[in-house]
Amino acid sequence: MYIKKILVIIALLGLVGCAVFAYYIYNAIFVTNTAFDNDKATLFIPSDASFNDVLNDLTPLLIDVETFVTVANKKKYPANIRPGKYEIKKGMNNNDIINSLRVGNIPVRVSFNNQESLESLSSRISAQIEADSISLLNAFKNNDFLKANKFTNSTALGMYVANSYEFFWNTSADEFRNRMLKEYNRFWSANRIAKAKKIGLTQNEVISLAAIVQKETVKIDERPRVAGVYMNRIKKGMLLQADPTVVYAVKKATGVQLKRVLYEHLKISSKYNTYLHAGVPPGPITMPDVSAIDAVLNYEKHQYYYFVANIKKMGYHQFAKTLTQHNNNAVAYRNWVSKRY
Repeated sequence: MYIKKILVIIALLGLVGCAVFAYYIYNAIFVTNTAFDNDKATLFIPSDASFNDVLNDLTPLLIDVETFVTVANKKKYPANIRPGKYEIKKGMNNNDIINSLRVGNIPVRVSFNNQESLESLSSRISAQIEADSISLLNAFKNNDFLKANKFTNSTALGMYVANSYEFFWNTSADEFRNRMLKEYNRFWSANRIAKAKKIGLTQNEVISLAAIVQKETVKIDERPRVAGVYMNRIKKGMLLQADPTVVYAVKKATGVQLKRVLYEHLKISSKYNTYLHAGVPPGPITMPDVSAIDAVLNYEKHQYYYFVANIKKMGYHQFAKTLTQHNNNAVAYRNWVSKRY
């Protein structure tokens, strides 16, 4: 009888132990373990992150770190860390959190435009994905890559078509560059290539001219007309004489950003100075957007060879067919500027 009581007690203790253990397991796996009030929290896991690194970032977001570690070990997460951008939603339990960190890598939107060099582009991109600016710049300037794809250091910026793209945050520098080459080739459809051939320009020349057009006017609806002026000059064998190329040449040579182009600046020795060298520059002076590129490919047919800022319609320009006309417009503009300043 005494032994039976002992056995009963042991059995009851076993049941209690099992119940406690089951309760612990249930809490560890299925009970909410988020400690933040927002709807979600974002976690960035670097490519070389260890489980401790992930845990350090997660700790402020968790109610109970110990139960998370227990479940993570059971699910073998420490041996399967995956880099990327992840979201932890309010109310998630440990099981949900670990599943999210395993398969929930969220793409990010990477946007860029108006970059004037590969250096500024690499800096812009590094602020949006894991790859640092140095590795990006090295990828952009890789000689083997440029040669294989018919680019040079001067034309390489033109490969990056300004837009917004979807990437995983942990995209490497080479992966980013290679994706941009695919986007460039996709942008240059058979239709655009045919248009470039029809106007007698290579793809690189179209982009270099588009960069000038973009710098000359912020008005998208005016860009085909400005492009038409430069195409008329090219056809007639005239110098482009585009002030933005002088501004670029001076900055490239001295680091100085001109606020106003003076006569002395027109003499700067540079292949980018279109007051001295015929044709389009050896590469783009900025990253043109799609509207500027298409403005060149679909330039307006007219007889204008000159233009100057329009004092009656701010942001736009007055166009002239003759130098006499242009000089009159220029005098009116200079007088207007003198009165204002």
